[in-house]
Amino acid sequence: MRIVIAGGHGQIALRLERLLAARGDEVAGVIRRPEQAGDLLAAGAEPVVCDLESASVADVARHLEGADAAVFAAGAGPGSGAARKDTVDRAAAVLFADAAEAAGVRRFVVVSAMGADREPPAGTDPVFAAYLRAKGAADAEVRSRPGLDWTVLCPGRLTDDPGTGLVALAGSTGRGDVTRDDVAAVLAALLEEPATAGRTLELIGGTVPVAEAVRAAAAEN
Repeated sequence: MRIVIAGGHGQIALRLERLLAARGDEVAGVIRRPEQAGDLLAAGAEPVVCDLESASVADVARHLEGADAAVFAAGAGPGSGAARKDTVDRAAAVLFADAAEAAGVRRFVVVSAMGADREPPAGTDPVFAAYLRAKGAADAEVRSRPGLDWTVLCPGRLTDDPGTGLVALAGSTGRGDVTRDDVAAVLAALLEEPATAGRTLELIGGTVPVAEAVRAAAAEN
């Protein structure tokens, strides 16, 4: 497959690029800064410089032409304020979905966040609350697109511990931690399992091997 990943220099995206390249897929990562290109090349991915905060749908669609799948893994990141949560975590996701539809790319996988589907609890840090609302709005936009075979993945609290290959993946898992390695492994498996289209799935560390967990999620669809 040819897979284009928005947020190609992110911690999960770089892990995903390595996995996809290792299994023989053609991978392109959309990045904002040219100096990030070397890290993508080292991961086996083609760097595509395109700022999703200023690009047009047509600009992004050109980079998606000929792709079999698109993954939205971009984020404003730590240290950014509420305004960029909206322009990146919401608006850029919508732009990427628009571009995928324009380019005829049906398979669309989103890296979201656990809790994005509901109003943040009272007392939530205002910037984190803005992040969750932005993610939730983006997810709702993607789910509304009949032209996309979407899957929304909502990981729990991310860690940099080594991946275990064992997860819990379901419509509702409860709170928990999950390694970035295991998130990348699940994304790679979801891209090979079109029967997970139309599902919003939560992901935490667990006891089920990744491939088995993804097959089970597909069977429930």
